[in-house]
Amino acid sequence: MPKTCFVVMGFGVKTDYTKPKTFNLDKTYRNIIKPAAKDAGFECVRADEIVQSGNINVPMFEQLLNADVVVADVSTYNCNAFYELGVRHALRPFTTIIISEDGLTFPFDVAQISVKKYHHLGEGIDSEEVDRMRQELSAAMTLIAANATNDSPVYTFVKNLTPPALKALAAAVAPLPAAAPAAAAARSLSDADPSPTISVLMQQAEDALDRNNFIVAKALLTELRKMMPNELWVTHKLVLATYKAKVPSELDALTEACNLLDGLNARDSTDTETLGLIQAVHKRLWNLTQDRHHLDKAIWSSEKAFYLKNDYYNGINLAYLYNVRASASTGADAIADFVLAERTRRRVVDVCQSLLQSDADAGRKIDNDTMYWILATLAEAWLGLGDDAQAQSFAAKAAALTPPPPQWMIDSSRDQMERLRKLLATRPLQTT
Repeated sequence: MPKTCFVVMGFGVKTDYTKPKTFNLDKTYRNIIKPAAKDAGFECVRADEIVQSGNINVPMFEQLLNADVVVADVSTYNCNAFYELGVRHALRPFTTIIISEDGLTFPFDVAQISVKKYHHLGEGIDSEEVDRMRQELSAAMTLIAANATNDSPVYTFVKNLTPPALKALAAAVAPLPAAAPAAAAARSLSDADPSPTISVLMQQAEDALDRNNFIVAKALLTELRKMMPNELWVTHKLVLATYKAKVPSELDALTEACNLLDGLNARDSTDTETLGLIQAVHKRLWNLTQDRHHLDKAIWSSEKAFYLKNDYYNGINLAYLYNVRASASTGADAIADFVLAERTRRRVVDVCQSLLQSDADAGRKIDNDTMYWILATLAEAWLGLGDDAQAQSFAAKAAALTPPPPQWMIDSSRDQMERLRKLLATRPLQTT
């Protein structure tokens, strides 16, 4: 019977609100954890890959008790991951490995526990860092499986404890709906019930989004949201697919996306992905309806997100929206927004140049999609600041990337720059 590794971590893209910064945790799982487990001879499974027909907590607790090794990635202070880590520490004295991205500061109760750290860029992970962490994690799995040394603080500090038996767990969950046994939970999909797992649906939805098949993506994400109603990442993707699908009409789709966002308590939200989607939806509603409410809400969300994150995406969109509002205003209001747009762009230039310099200094290579957005953002920023030579230079660098970025990214940045050129044709503030 193969040795098992159960992985405790969040799914998809999660935000660390203390920075704030978003991390694609699926890339950690696919590129580091799962290959490391395979290298060490373990059959690896994450909760979204478990095939089950009842309460997901039953096979999850069984895995936390029975898995030969548990790897817990607590990046972004994920509450579920910390809770499941605590359960594992209570159930098993040893064979638990904790990892996280290297910017996470650990709470007091966990600060004394050994943690393996890796450098996560947010959208992706540098290939050299993937290779390094994969080898380190694989070696750790092999070592702890062969040496039964306490790594649980519960069994380290509280002496003479006896780990619970499986029958005690079975009794505790007996009132819950029946579920597949732990061995069946970890089996491959080819041997399992034909109904897809969460992981499969997530991958199908991502593939549909990548192909611009937004109608199919929306249908898949609607099903996923029923399965994981509190998973913010799923709702974010559903909002994106909904307004991109433009069915039954673009206005109807945007209204539906607004209703989804209203359920995220956006007024009090500090999630920059939520705020970015509010900006995108209301900016498009303004373009369709010319209702000032939508323009003001798009600016409000961009201002809040840029203040929280100080990032180029929210910054460049905020600057553009200031120009939009300047063109729709007169007198001092128009001048104020025009000046705010220029000031915001100068901050965006600094953010982009800092990102390029810090990664160059650290010897890291920015992934192609992120590099495109940085260069395209610099092109738009310099266009807005009136430096056409700089704008053309960065636009040319973005277009020359190999491999070339997806066409929708090129179209998106070109469309906004064309709109900006029209807005700048009439300036409320003339200098002499």
